[in-house]
Amino acid sequence: MNNLALLQLIQAPHISEKATMKTESDRQYVFRVVRKADKMDIKKAIELAFSVKVEKVNLLNVKGKEKRFGRFKGKRPDWKKAYVKLKPGFSIELATA
Repeated sequence: MNNLALLQLIQAPHISEKATMKTESDRQYVFRVVRKADKMDIKKAIELAFSVKVEKVNLLNVKGKEKRFGRFKGKRPDWKKAYVKLKPGFSIELATA
């Protein structure tokens, strides 16, 4: 994959209470990624985008919830989450990213 295609795999950082605790304790960052992405592509994309070294990547498919809007039923889309663990000495500043 070329560099532009790699950078398009990362959609956004996923900010939640659980993700913040993982960042503080385990050097793990959570990102929302494209559903077709695999571990190696995500590792290359994170290293290219943030100039860090990645130790490992874990992926999680998140199923969209079914919701009701009055009398109508709807479903939120499915998406993929990536837990990225960095090597010691590296960090990502998500506020400036």
